[in-house]
Amino acid sequence: MRDQFEEQLRLLNEYLVEMGDLCKKSIARVLDALKTNGQKTFDEVHALEAEIDGKEREIESLCLKLILKQQPVAGDLRLISAALKMISDMERIGDQCSDIMDNIRFLENHQEMGLESSVDIEEMATASMEMITRAIAAFIEKDLAVAREVMQSDDIVDELFDKVKSEIIEIIAEHPEKGEACMDLLMVAKYFERIGDHITNVAEWVEFSITGHHPDEAKIG
Repeated sequence: MRDQFEEQLRLLNEYLVEMGDLCKKSIARVLDALKTNGQKTFDEVHALEAEIDGKEREIESLCLKLILKQQPVAGDLRLISAALKMISDMERIGDQCSDIMDNIRFLENHQEMGLESSVDIEEMATASMEMITRAIAAFIEKDLAVAREVMQSDDIVDELFDKVKSEIIEIIAEHPEKGEACMDLLMVAKYFERIGDHITNVAEWVEFSITGHHPDEAKIG
Protein backbone atom coordinates (compact mmCIF):
# COMPACT_ATOMS: atom_id res chain seq x y z
CA MET A 1 0.00 0.00 0.00
CA ARG A 2 2.81 2.40 0.91
CA ASP A 3 4.61 1.62 -2.36
CA GLN A 4 1.48 2.61 -4.29
CA PHE A 5 1.21 5.80 -2.24
CA GLU A 6 4.83 6.69 -2.92
CA GLU A 7 4.29 6.11 -6.64
CA GLN A 8 1.30 8.45 -6.63
CA LEU A 9 3.32 11.09 -4.77
CA ARG A 10 6.02 10.73 -7.42
CA LEU A 11 3.34 11.23 -10.07
CA LEU A 12 2.11 14.33 -8.21
CA ASN A 13 5.60 15.79 -8.33
CA GLU A 14 5.82 15.00 -12.04
CA TYR A 15 2.50 16.72 -12.74
CA LEU A 16 3.54 19.78 -10.74
CA VAL A 17 6.77 20.05 -12.73
CA GLU A 18 4.74 19.80 -15.95
CA MET A 19 2.34 22.51 -14.80
CA GLY A 20 5.25 24.73 -13.78
CA ASP A 21 6.85 24.20 -17.19
CA LEU A 22 3.58 25.18 -18.89
CA CYS A 23 3.46 28.39 -16.84
CA LYS A 24 7.07 29.14 -17.70
CA LYS A 25 6.42 28.45 -21.38
CA SER A 26 3.39 30.74 -21.32
CA ILE A 27 5.43 33.58 -19.81
CA ALA A 28 8.15 32.97 -22.41
CA ARG A 29 5.63 33.18 -25.26
CA VAL A 30 4.28 36.43 -23.80
CA LEU A 31 7.84 37.72 -23.76
CA ASP A 32 8.13 36.78 -27.44
CA ALA A 33 4.89 38.63 -28.13
CA LEU A 34 6.26 41.75 -26.48
CA LYS A 35 8.95 41.69 -29.14
CA THR A 36 6.96 40.53 -32.18
CA ASN A 37 3.22 41.14 -31.58
CA GLY A 38 2.46 38.01 -33.61
CA GLN A 39 -1.07 36.57 -33.90
CA LYS A 40 0.43 33.08 -33.80
CA THR A 41 1.92 33.83 -30.38
CA PHE A 42 -1.43 35.15 -29.18
CA ASP A 43 -3.10 31.87 -30.13
CA GLU A 44 -0.33 29.82 -28.52
CA VAL A 45 -0.68 31.58 -25.17
CA HIS A 46 -4.42 30.97 -25.09
CA ALA A 47 -3.81 27.31 -25.98
CA LEU A 48 -1.31 27.09 -23.13
CA GLU A 49 -3.90 28.54 -20.77
CA ALA A 50 -6.20 25.65 -21.68
CA GLU A 51 -3.37 23.16 -21.06
CA ILE A 52 -2.65 24.72 -17.66
CA ASP A 53 -6.34 24.47 -16.74
CA GLY A 54 -6.35 20.82 -17.80
CA LYS A 55 -3.25 20.06 -15.74
CA GLU A 56 -4.84 21.75 -12.73
CA ARG A 57 -7.85 19.43 -13.00
CA GLU A 58 -5.56 16.43 -13.39
CA ILE A 59 -3.63 17.32 -10.23
CA GLU A 60 -6.80 18.06 -8.29
CA SER A 61 -8.14 14.62 -9.20
CA LEU A 62 -4.91 12.92 -8.13
CA CYS A 63 -4.79 14.82 -4.83
CA LEU A 64 -8.39 13.90 -4.01
CA LYS A 65 -7.67 10.25 -4.75
CA LEU A 66 -4.65 10.38 -2.46
CA ILE A 67 -6.70 11.90 0.34
CA LEU A 68 -9.75 9.64 -0.01
CA LYS A 69 -8.03 6.32 -0.77
CA GLN A 70 -4.75 6.63 1.10
CA GLN A 71 -5.94 8.78 4.03
CA PRO A 72 -2.56 10.46 4.49
CA VAL A 73 -1.62 12.00 7.81
CA ALA A 74 0.84 14.59 9.12
CA GLY A 75 3.54 15.50 6.60
CA ASP A 76 1.99 13.66 3.66
CA LEU A 77 -1.37 15.36 4.13
CA ARG A 78 0.37 18.71 4.46
CA LEU A 79 2.24 18.13 1.21
CA ILE A 80 -0.93 17.24 -0.70
CA SER A 81 -2.81 20.21 0.78
CA ALA A 82 0.03 22.53 -0.25
CA ALA A 83 -0.03 21.13 -3.78
CA LEU A 84 -3.75 21.93 -4.07
CA LYS A 85 -3.06 25.52 -3.03
CA MET A 86 -0.09 25.86 -5.36
CA ILE A 87 -1.96 24.79 -8.48
CA SER A 88 -4.63 27.42 -7.83
CA ASP A 89 -2.00 30.16 -8.06
CA MET A 90 -0.36 28.49 -11.04
CA GLU A 91 -3.70 28.42 -12.86
CA ARG A 92 -3.98 32.15 -12.24
CA ILE A 93 -0.58 32.63 -13.90
CA GLY A 94 -2.02 31.12 -17.07
CA ASP A 95 -4.97 33.50 -16.82
CA GLN A 96 -2.69 36.50 -16.33
CA CYS A 97 -0.63 35.56 -19.39
CA SER A 98 -3.80 35.50 -21.49
CA ASP A 99 -4.79 38.87 -20.05
CA ILE A 100 -1.38 40.27 -21.01
CA MET A 101 -1.85 39.03 -24.56
CA ASP A 102 -5.17 40.86 -24.80
CA ASN A 103 -3.32 44.09 -23.99
CA ILE A 104 -0.35 43.40 -26.25
CA ARG A 105 -2.65 43.20 -29.27
CA PHE A 106 -3.15 46.95 -28.91
CA LEU A 107 0.54 47.70 -28.52
CA GLU A 108 2.00 47.19 -31.97
CA ASN A 109 4.38 50.09 -31.56
CA HIS A 110 5.13 49.78 -27.86
CA GLN A 111 8.87 49.41 -28.41
CA GLU A 112 9.04 52.77 -30.12
CA MET A 113 6.63 54.29 -27.59
CA GLY A 114 8.75 53.55 -24.55
CA LEU A 115 11.82 51.40 -25.13
CA GLU A 116 13.10 51.61 -21.56
CA SER A 117 9.73 50.59 -20.14
CA SER A 118 9.57 47.65 -22.54
CA VAL A 119 13.01 46.46 -21.46
CA ASP A 120 12.00 46.62 -17.79
CA ILE A 121 8.82 44.64 -18.53
CA GLU A 122 10.89 42.03 -20.34
CA GLU A 123 13.09 41.80 -17.24
CA MET A 124 9.94 41.25 -15.16
CA ALA A 125 9.03 38.33 -17.43
CA THR A 126 12.51 36.84 -17.20
CA ALA A 127 12.52 37.13 -13.40
CA SER A 128 9.09 35.47 -13.25
CA MET A 129 10.25 32.49 -15.31
CA GLU A 130 13.21 31.99 -12.98
CA MET A 131 10.96 32.27 -9.93
CA ILE A 132 8.42 29.64 -11.04
CA THR A 133 11.18 27.19 -11.97
CA ARG A 134 12.86 27.55 -8.58
CA ALA A 135 9.58 27.45 -6.63
CA ILE A 136 8.60 24.07 -8.11
CA ALA A 137 12.14 22.74 -7.62
CA ALA A 138 11.97 23.81 -3.97
CA PHE A 139 8.76 21.80 -3.54
CA ILE A 140 10.18 18.67 -5.17
CA GLU A 141 13.47 18.87 -3.29
CA LYS A 142 11.90 20.14 -0.04
CA ASP A 143 14.39 23.02 -0.07
CA LEU A 144 13.22 25.70 2.34
CA ALA A 145 16.11 28.04 1.56
CA VAL A 146 15.25 28.15 -2.15
CA ALA A 147 11.56 28.70 -1.38
CA ARG A 148 12.44 31.72 0.73
CA GLU A 149 14.80 33.03 -1.95
CA VAL A 150 11.88 32.90 -4.41
CA MET A 151 9.76 34.98 -2.01
CA GLN A 152 12.52 37.55 -1.78
CA SER A 153 12.86 37.63 -5.56
CA ASP A 154 9.38 39.13 -5.77
CA ASP A 155 10.97 42.38 -4.55
CA ILE A 156 12.85 42.53 -7.87
CA VAL A 157 9.60 42.25 -9.84
CA ASP A 158 7.96 44.89 -7.64
CA GLU A 159 10.89 47.28 -8.10
CA LEU A 160 10.77 46.83 -11.88
CA PHE A 161 7.03 47.55 -11.84
CA ASP A 162 7.64 50.77 -9.92
CA LYS A 163 10.24 51.76 -12.53
CA VAL A 164 7.84 51.07 -15.39
CA LYS A 165 5.13 53.09 -13.68
CA SER A 166 7.44 56.09 -13.23
CA GLU A 167 8.69 55.85 -16.83
CA ILE A 168 5.17 55.69 -18.23
CA ILE A 169 4.10 58.73 -16.21
CA GLU A 170 6.99 60.63 -17.81
CA ILE A 171 6.00 59.46 -21.31
CA ILE A 172 2.40 60.58 -20.80
CA ALA A 173 3.57 63.96 -19.50
CA GLU A 174 5.70 64.50 -22.62
CA HIS A 175 3.36 62.84 -25.13
CA PRO A 176 -0.28 63.05 -23.96
CA GLU A 177 -1.41 61.56 -27.29
CA LYS A 178 0.22 58.30 -26.25
CA GLY A 179 -1.79 58.11 -23.04
CA GLU A 180 -4.10 55.25 -24.03
CA ALA A 181 -1.27 53.08 -25.34
CA CYS A 182 0.75 53.89 -22.23
CA MET A 183 -2.06 52.64 -20.03
CA ASP A 184 -2.13 49.36 -21.98
CA LEU A 185 1.61 49.02 -21.43
CA LEU A 186 1.17 49.78 -17.73
CA MET A 187 -1.48 47.04 -17.50
CA VAL A 188 0.98 44.57 -19.03
CA ALA A 189 3.48 45.46 -16.31
CA LYS A 190 0.77 45.19 -13.64
CA TYR A 191 -0.14 41.69 -14.80
CA PHE A 192 3.51 40.65 -14.53
CA GLU A 193 3.59 42.13 -11.04
CA ARG A 194 0.59 39.95 -10.18
CA ILE A 195 2.31 36.91 -11.67
CA GLY A 196 5.20 37.58 -9.30
CA ASP A 197 2.70 37.64 -6.42
CA HIS A 198 1.19 34.32 -7.48
CA ILE A 199 4.62 32.71 -7.66
CA THR A 200 5.38 34.09 -4.21
CA ASN A 201 2.20 32.42 -2.99
CA VAL A 202 3.42 29.15 -4.50
CA ALA A 203 6.73 29.50 -2.63
CA GLU A 204 4.87 30.24 0.61
CA TRP A 205 2.90 27.00 0.25
CA VAL A 206 6.19 25.22 -0.39
CA GLU A 207 7.36 26.51 2.98
CA PHE A 208 4.14 25.25 4.55
CA SER A 209 4.64 21.81 2.98
CA ILE A 210 8.10 21.62 4.57
CA THR A 211 7.60 23.26 7.96
CA GLY A 212 3.87 23.05 8.64
CA HIS A 213 3.78 26.83 9.05
CA HIS A 214 2.68 29.39 6.47
CA PRO A 215 4.71 32.66 6.36
CA ASP A 216 1.52 34.67 6.85
CA GLU A 217 1.18 33.18 10.33
CA ALA A 218 4.20 35.19 11.40
CA LYS A 219 2.67 38.38 10.00
CA ILE A 220 -0.58 37.73 11.88
CA GLY A 221 1.27 36.95 15.08
